[in-house]
Amino acid sequence: MVEIIREEDLRERLAAAAKAGRKLRIKVGFDPTAPDLHLGHTVLLRKMKHFQDLGHTVIFLIGDMTGLIGDPTGRNATRPPMTREAILENAETYKAQVFKILDKEKTEVRFNSEWLAPMTYVDIVRLASHYTVARILERDDFSKRLREGVPISMHEMLYPLAQGYDSVALECDVELGGTDQRFNLLVGRELQRDFGQPPQIVGTTPLLEGIDGINKMSKSLGNYIGITEPPDVMFRKVMQISDELMWRYYLLLTDKTECEIARLRASVADGSLHPMEAKIALGKMIVGDYHSAADADRAAAIFDNVVRRKQAPAEIETAALPDGVLKDGAIRVDKLLARIGLAESVSDAARKVKAGAVEINGGKWTALAWTDPTRELLIQVGKNWRKVIR
Repeated sequence: MVEIIREEDLRERLAAAAKAGRKLRIKVGFDPTAPDLHLGHTVLLRKMKHFQDLGHTVIFLIGDMTGLIGDPTGRNATRPPMTREAILENAETYKAQVFKILDKEKTEVRFNSEWLAPMTYVDIVRLASHYTVARILERDDFSKRLREGVPISMHEMLYPLAQGYDSVALECDVELGGTDQRFNLLVGRELQRDFGQPPQIVGTTPLLEGIDGINKMSKSLGNYIGITEPPDVMFRKVMQISDELMWRYYLLLTDKTECEIARLRASVADGSLHPMEAKIALGKMIVGDYHSAADADRAAAIFDNVVRRKQAPAEIETAALPDGVLKDGAIRVDKLLARIGLAESVSDAARKVKAGAVEINGGKWTALAWTDPTRELLIQVGKNWRKVIR
């Protein structure tokens, strides 16, 4: 943990709970604003698992109401509102993904619409009376936007109150969040005190850097490793991180102790272990957590053949030629790449083709149309391969 507020309170709460024979209630909230979770989210999920393994109750809270507001944390502009349909769709995928780490039978899954949706306007006004505008504006992102003349919408100022009230409704003992959530977590602590509950202990976890080693892991920045990505893709992305960042990934994404990690670092430093071997071991651990040990071994073998030995992988995903990409006997390569997952969009595919990043049947291809009547196309874009059958 980066910070525990307050550590002595946690010790006392643990002792009192043990004496009373009850479990602590550990809450973590996730707003389902995107459909997929990445390794950055798992830093918190792993900490939840630690509490769960010790016998406590972990609450995976899906912010289907707060998601409609949009968390303003770290933003310099108002987040565009999401539709409830999109939020609920994302929430279903979240529920499926978190149980790659948490024990489904021991996890309490809740939606904050349970208590926030029935609130009347009077209830919201009363809740707002528990906090001052001055305190809300102490948030770094709000104060910065105020200084720079960037608008702050009223609904954004309600977000910390809504998140804080979640802790009141769930009678939480502990709430966990990233360091960027510190302000919101403390609001919950204060609201609980106002509502006559023991204030929750706040625990903050580090923010994981993405594979670029600079920015926080984020799907929008493209520096993420998704926990549902294919094993070979996950493994290859781990291999892209720097040797220095590798140790932070060991610390935050595995159950290796600090002493074990220190011994690994010492082995690399004295030359008895090559950094690439340490990174391969890390990649196999991460892939094994979200897939299987066999998948991890295959992913490492694919990486060795394709990247280190420059060979085509032994196993390549095969797809039928999608509808709508063939016109007048020619295949639109940009449309094809987008449809089979080798590009994020048709325009992204066109950029890759023109940049010379696409190979078809062993040769670089820079045209947007493929007219060769060959029935089978072996396509490579970067480290990704697909076999397309016409």
